[in-house]
Amino acid sequence: MADGRPRVGVREYVFTDQEGDGEENREALRVSIPEVLDFQYGMHVWPCAVVLAQYLWFHRKILSCKTVLEVGAGVSLPGVVAAKCNAKVILSDSADMPRCLQNCHRSCEQNNIAGVPVIGLTWGEISPDLLDLPCIDIILGSDVFYEPKDFEDILVTVRFLMERNQHAQFWTTYQVRSADWSIECLLYKWNMKCRNIPLAIFHADKQSLAGSDLPGRHSVQMLIITLDMEAANTPA
Repeated sequence: MADGRPRVGVREYVFTDQEGDGEENREALRVSIPEVLDFQYGMHVWPCAVVLAQYLWFHRKILSCKTVLEVGAGVSLPGVVAAKCNAKVILSDSADMPRCLQNCHRSCEQNNIAGVPVIGLTWGEISPDLLDLPCIDIILGSDVFYEPKDFEDILVTVRFLMERNQHAQFWTTYQVRSADWSIECLLYKWNMKCRNIPLAIFHADKQSLAGSDLPGRHSVQMLIITLDMEAANTPA
């Protein structure tokens, strides 16, 4: 950044069918993600993003016309894949990190995706941009459970969105960094529940994925978080 402009590299990911009648007949999706050589977390692709993008590709047929919001999008690999699978995508990152928001725009431009709104959302804050969001079907978050101090703010934001659509789902991947970190109590507090999705189900249990060496040997988990309807409708 000697001249004031960030140094940007582009990494390519290729998502393909694992099953089919011969390699030539398999569907494939190629996306290019710009990464900024910067100290900020959100400026490059993390292993969790590749796993979540693989899950989206595996379920691409149900994404058409769904309204999808990616939180903590950063370089937006999952959001870009969702948009390529015909979802109506909104990208978001912290309102306090304009360079991450710029990178969301950069990822869309790199993949010739037009009309994708990019908004600043700060976890735990009820902002005008949050209030103006349409009804969301699927919320995406890759490695957003990175700092324990942010865990509740993330779930508060997700819980608020689920008030508008009680059937919304939060698809999230996280990297296991400590056995002491858990969101179980917070899910109970905010009347939500989760289920673990084995990576083998969507062909993500590999060291090499989408033509890259991510996730490698990192321990990545996939969760689907939903509103606990029974708990939410039980009087306190």
